[in-house]
Amino acid sequence: MKLLIIEDDHYLSQTIKETTQEMFETEQAFDGEEGLFFAEQNIFDCIILDIMMPNMNGYEVLQELRKKQITTPVIILTAKDAIDDKIKGFKVGADDYLVKPFHREELLLRLEAIVRRSGGDLKENVISFKELKINLKYKTASIGEELVKLNGKQFDLLEYFINNKNTILTKEQIFDRIWGFESDTSTTVVEVYASNLRKTLKNITMINTLKLFVD
Repeated sequence: MKLLIIEDDHYLSQTIKETTQEMFETEQAFDGEEGLFFAEQNIFDCIILDIMMPNMNGYEVLQELRKKQITTPVIILTAKDAIDDKIKGFKVGADDYLVKPFHREELLLRLEAIVRRSGGDLKENVISFKELKINLKYKTASIGEELVKLNGKQFDLLEYFINNKNTILTKEQIFDRIWGFESDTSTTVVEVYASNLRKTLKNITMINTLKLFVD
């Protein structure tokens, strides 16, 4: 799963990244504008958001996201502990509010709760669609008793499709999620991998049913 950390304190951001690395692949942004740009790609499973940041504060970032109908769960993580600040955070669209300093265990528990409410489960190692099952821990896929050979990016692509089986995904979203913002390759790689995945899974109607949209 993919986590976006929007926090201007580099040391704290790195601490959060290391704390969550067993559960999430993370991207980091260090000011509000950069964080909003990343979040607008709508490829994250959860966002950790500071309030007091340069360029845009956390409230402004969250307001913009909700105006654009981006519903990614957001945990506000801030030193502002007044009840008025908490009320404002929830009113602009936060899903949770955690005050600094915080215990790492509490942050992990809150992340687990957020993901559960969104329909996921960080403790579940197997997801499935029709006859297809993939094991997230061991990075394997199978149809019935037969193993399906997938390379790393094919597996990541298939996992993303299954987790978004009721969503139309753009080529740009897929590229940013699987290859990352800083990848040197082009978005045409999405079509190549999607085509190869279709061939690999030719015995079931996986890709069509997942409503993959590639421009």
